[in-house]
Amino acid sequence: MTTSVPAMSRRPWWERVLWVGAALAGLALVWEGYKVLGRFTDSLPVRSTNAAMPHVWDIVGSLFESTQQGGGELLLVTLLRSAAYTLREAAVGFLLGGSVGLLIAMVFVRSPLLERSFMPYVVASQTVPLIAIAPMVVIWLGRLGWPRWVPVTVISAYLAFFPVVINAVRGLRSPHPDALDLMTALHASPPQELWKLRLPASLPFLFSGLRVAANAAIVGAIIGELPAGSGEGLGRTLLTFNQYFSLQPERLFAAILVSALLGLLFWGVVVGLERLVVRGGATA
Repeated sequence: MTTSVPAMSRRPWWERVLWVGAALAGLALVWEGYKVLGRFTDSLPVRSTNAAMPHVWDIVGSLFESTQQGGGELLLVTLLRSAAYTLREAAVGFLLGGSVGLLIAMVFVRSPLLERSFMPYVVASQTVPLIAIAPMVVIWLGRLGWPRWVPVTVISAYLAFFPVVINAVRGLRSPHPDALDLMTALHASPPQELWKLRLPASLPFLFSGLRVAANAAIVGAIIGELPAGSGEGLGRTLLTFNQYFSLQPERLFAAILVSALLGLLFWGVVVGLERLVVRGGATA
């Protein structure tokens, strides 16, 4: 049995890096072009002053400035440490959400009745504003004595599980009916059918959901850090720099840049894993 690999996954890693770099360069050009346009008109929807939109080189340069007057560590070091903390929370949330999502998908495929009964609730769960759920999760788990990072991982998993459920259900149902009939003729048990046929066939679909879940896990971790009161992650760092935006706007944009790059890094790890698993299975 052969499986298809998305075109982006078949590209060499250096080519994907070049595409990402080209996209970032294009965004920088658009940013600076907008600022230039702002010099000639006052009708732009967003002010292009340095106080509202610092130059790209000022944002990058702030990464190599001290966080405190008279010395201290570089802003880049502070942001990287915060990013590493958030990445750990997001990774746990990603694994938890992905595992729960795959388990739910297996149950749904095994029982269409349960799918028809509970899939609407799975979909509806993603329509509830995360900013309303996060404080409740923090309070509930906090009263149980859990560490502050645990509610953050739960919130991260909450965002990550949904795309896995949707794509895994499609993937687990993707085998050809003739293949399913053959498994039945061979008297394969449901676990054997799952592990020998349905799971291998679902890998391209599953990894499509995992790529979305990777970015969702990062977003969930950042948002979850705010009500959790964590002072070590990117969520608190972004909030702090937002409070001082009028004085040092470039630092907030630098934190946003690092957050975006963290999401790209996590996404790239999943794409690399997909390349190893799916392409390896296709060529085996």
